[in-house]
Amino acid sequence: MSKMIGRIEVLPDPLALARHVAEWMTAAALAATGPFRVSLSGGSTPKTLYGLLASDEFRGRFPWPRVSWYWGDERFVPYDDPESNYRMTREAMLAKAPVPPENIHPVPADGTPDDAASRYERTLQAAYGATVLDPARPLFDITLLGLGPDGHTASLLPGEQVLDERTRWVAAVSHGRPEVRITMTYPAIESSRYVAFLVAGQEKAAMLGAISAGDSQVPAARVKPVGELIWFVDRAAAGVRP
Repeated sequence: MSKMIGRIEVLPDPLALARHVAEWMTAAALAATGPFRVSLSGGSTPKTLYGLLASDEFRGRFPWPRVSWYWGDERFVPYDDPESNYRMTREAMLAKAPVPPENIHPVPADGTPDDAASRYERTLQAAYGATVLDPARPLFDITLLGLGPDGHTASLLPGEQVLDERTRWVAAVSHGRPEVRITMTYPAIESSRYVAFLVAGQEKAAMLGAISAGDSQVPAARVKPVGELIWFVDRAAAGVRP
């Protein structure tokens, strides 16, 4: 995988991957001297990670009061909907850890999708303290991303206009999936000290292999952060036989 942009770390299985990333996130947050902003991803692998962070193993070590939580994308559904990324994160981590309520910033789920996207963009700009992103001052400390079998990440879906958005930080995506999505755009996602892809499962191996070859133009392959790009993958996703 030498042609892949960024570095890759291969872990034995999804649980080992989640534990490794939990250790990495904890160390990064502890090393920071001020507020620490994290953009979260949905999916089963992050869910395991979030559960670990709220477990006895990590809960007492993680600097919860200094860390603020945001979402890279969200289905435009109520917060109690089973498909809500916010609900999954709340049940797996936020409700089980000493997270100050003011540090939790879910994507709005009311009004119209475009209005919700605009409001979330303003939330990010208020946290950042500016309406223009400076490459020397990233918006996020850590951005977590997943990889879909079709190469999408967040809700940057193949063939959608949002892939070409370079001005707005957040946009509604009304096509490509049964439900409307709200997603951060490339400028917001890439404004991060670390962008970490969490990829597990054999069903991801073909797409990960295509990206690693260096000639893929799927949405995930186009992420080029101002900071460091890391791929945390398990052996199955990496195509490594047991």
